[in-house]
Amino acid sequence: MAADDLDAPLGKTPKRPRLKLPIALPQAIAGVLGLTTAIAIGWMLIARDPYGGQPVAVVATPGSAVKTAEAKAATGAPANAAVDAAKSAIAAKAPPGSKIITITDGSNGAVQQVVVPPNGAAKTGATQQSPTDHPGAADSQLTESSRHGSLPKIAADGRPPAQAYAQPVTIPAGKINEPRIALIVGGLGVSASTTDKAIDTLPGPVTLAFTPYSADLVTVAANARARGHELLLQAPMEPFDYPDNDPGPQTLLTTLSGRENVDRLRWLMSRMQGYVGVASLMGARFTASDAALTPVMQELAHRGLIYVDDGSSPRSVAAQAAGAQNLPFARADVSLDAVSAPNDVDHALARLELKARQTGRATGFINATPAAVSKIADWAKTAAGRGFVLVPVSMVVSKPKSS
Repeated sequence: MAADDLDAPLGKTPKRPRLKLPIALPQAIAGVLGLTTAIAIGWMLIARDPYGGQPVAVVATPGSAVKTAEAKAATGAPANAAVDAAKSAIAAKAPPGSKIITITDGSNGAVQQVVVPPNGAAKTGATQQSPTDHPGAADSQLTESSRHGSLPKIAADGRPPAQAYAQPVTIPAGKINEPRIALIVGGLGVSASTTDKAIDTLPGPVTLAFTPYSADLVTVAANARARGHELLLQAPMEPFDYPDNDPGPQTLLTTLSGRENVDRLRWLMSRMQGYVGVASLMGARFTASDAALTPVMQELAHRGLIYVDDGSSPRSVAAQAAGAQNLPFARADVSLDAVSAPNDVDHALARLELKARQTGRATGFINATPAAVSKIADWAKTAAGRGFVLVPVSMVVSKPKSS
């Protein structure tokens, strides 16, 4: 028993002295922060990180790149001089108009010299297959360079992309007067499996519309063209509930100027090549504004494309805006989004047939799901037997007036 307990009055417990820290809590916190800062500064001085900790992306390029260590060993020169020498040597062999980009490896400081030819395909000196070698590749005479990448243009001989990339079908003499159906399957490029299924199982006359966000869209589009499909690029446009419902990056907005929207459109158009035109993606608010649509229609007409309204918005003034710019135009008579039930696809195809019988031609726009692709493939196999001719979208557009 402690002495304090003997001296304390009966019934009372003596208070024990509190433990006192040698320093105050704020001083301790300040010390920890100071130590952390000192460690961070020391690490930055010692660690070999040329990017200073900022986020970086490592991209693998084919072929062998010239590295600083290799160049230094070969020339015996300092690193910077070796890089300059390697850069000059590569430039002498690069195609005219090429750019040479220096890429520094953040993990070890090594340097690569990457040659970017005028068409935008990065090379490092190894032999590569040219994109134009693909059977569905775009025609270089129908593209031009921009800060975003390659854009479609009217060729020097007057061929517009809408004509050059069209894949019309030959209609037998006995079926010239049979009703025509143009069916567009949209929303492709998001799901790789659904996209591959659409390309492989749908017949060539079915037009395929791609969103601009696929990682390998150039190759996918070329594969689709090689299988006989006409292509459309879907441009995201502002819906009424934007931004709660956001179509994606570079969406065309009514709040932007015409110049800003055209710049966004050019970014979107540079994502792939080989398409006959552009289709709307959402866009109920945007397509209801003539002021917003007009600069877009002017740009599409200037580049020799067509415009396809997916038919989802009754307020769309795209037909009038396209007509004012003498732009080939088509509007879907039947539109079905990706959340529709499988039975809705059957009903949409039935409505499409009815419209075609009544007017001689009809256009449908159905967003791709695995079930929808399967139903369309089965429907297309028997369409001819029911008296219909399946055609690509280029065969049902309203042609511009001759000048």
